[in-house]
Amino acid sequence: MNDGAAKHRNDIYHDDITKREGGNAAIPAATVVLLREAPEVEVLMLHRTSQVAFGGMWVFPGGKIDAEDFPEDRDPNAAARNAAMRETLEEAGIASRPQDFVWFAHWTPPPATPKRYATWFFATRADTHAVSIDGGEIQDHAWLSPRQALARHAAGEIDLAPPTWVTLHQLSLQPTVDALLARLASNPPRYYETRIGKRADGVRVALWHGDAGYETADADADGERHRLVMAAGGFVFENSVVEY
Repeated sequence: MNDGAAKHRNDIYHDDITKREGGNAAIPAATVVLLREAPEVEVLMLHRTSQVAFGGMWVFPGGKIDAEDFPEDRDPNAAARNAAMRETLEEAGIASRPQDFVWFAHWTPPPATPKRYATWFFATRADTHAVSIDGGEIQDHAWLSPRQALARHAAGEIDLAPPTWVTLHQLSLQPTVDALLARLASNPPRYYETRIGKRADGVRVALWHGDAGYETADADADGERHRLVMAAGGFVFENSVVEY
């Protein structure tokens, strides 16, 4: 799917969400997954301070799409690319080229989320490995393999939001940056509109389209799975409907 077709689908998607939520649309945002090989695939992770949105979590560079990010034609996809480039430079000191970004996902959190960001997810190879964090919103950084990041989360060493966890899982499935970017580019962007359910045992579950419990947020529904089980002992991704 080219950017024009994806843009059209994205406009319809946001219009639909806005109607369902009574106009309470999420704030547009963008993030970029910076990749390198050293020698295995590694991704840049930033540790946000506790005083900002997603405080204390480890995230990819990114943030809110500002008015100046929009081109003259008001293309939201171009604005998202510009925002991802700008935030990467501001938060990590790394220059990037928006035309090189591979758009692979778009995430919208549940309506009950206090501060919601509807976020474009891009991926690109890092032009430089020199990282300079701002010391304000970002207090630390690390280049980690996706498997390392997931293992550290399972051990309780770092905190990850569900979109970050699922993205790291997806990144862990390819052996090289070239293979990973080719894989992401071979599919149209995936849209995730998260719903949260709770199993009978009290465990919270993030549900996505295709899961048997998605429409009703019933985490105990029998059938297909496309979910993240957020148990205290470690997250578990269950998927029988989407090829990653």
